[in-house]
Amino acid sequence: MAQGNDPVKIMKQEVGKAAAAKVQSDSIVGLGTGSTTAYAIEYIGSRLKTGELKNIVGIPTSFQAEVLAKKYGIPLTTLDAVDSIDLAIDGADEVDPQKNLIKGGGAAHTREKVVDSLASVFIVVVDSGKLVDKLGSTFLLPVEVIPMAMAPAMRALKRLGGQPELRMGVKKAGPVVTDQGNLVIDVKFDTISDPANLEKTINNIPGVLENGLFVGVADVVLVGEIQDGKPVIKEM
Repeated sequence: MAQGNDPVKIMKQEVGKAAAAKVQSDSIVGLGTGSTTAYAIEYIGSRLKTGELKNIVGIPTSFQAEVLAKKYGIPLTTLDAVDSIDLAIDGADEVDPQKNLIKGGGAAHTREKVVDSLASVFIVVVDSGKLVDKLGSTFLLPVEVIPMAMAPAMRALKRLGGQPELRMGVKKAGPVVTDQGNLVIDVKFDTISDPANLEKTINNIPGVLENGLFVGVADVVLVGEIQDGKPVIKEM
């Protein structure tokens, strides 16, 4: 694989590779979304190609993951066809010391939460810049909402102490639309002192489908960082 010499890219590849190495034959794998997870999908594909892995089926968490899995030759299935998921690999936008996450930078957090929560082992792949002492320190909390409920949901999020903003498209006029056809509200909270409670409270707002707080879901967190110009992978 041509790596060039961009240390950040090489580090993402190495973290992806470390996660892909944990996949075993005869398993059902949740395939997450994002740049680091994309490398994991690529490496799972190459392990299948060499015959090192056999009988793998993937469950994608987004259209992006689905396209990549097809590109790298990973057979896909759906949640209708399986009883369980052995392992899921996904990224995160923030990780706190208790392995709680904020996800949704790619607006795929609803499907990610469904798949990642079902997995017997959920592996999170991140770079050290995603580690925070408290969730909400650096990243806004994404909330997926059905279009008709946008205004009342924003008012409800304000009452919870958040500053909500509709996520707008890049190279697209108008808002970001999720794979489910919904909108994303990004919410700034000054502090998220009780992520578990906030996750439930936000999901109880009528019209909200799901939010990006993943509490008690992650089992393993693989963290990549650059030390002396070289990628180092640690398990949190």
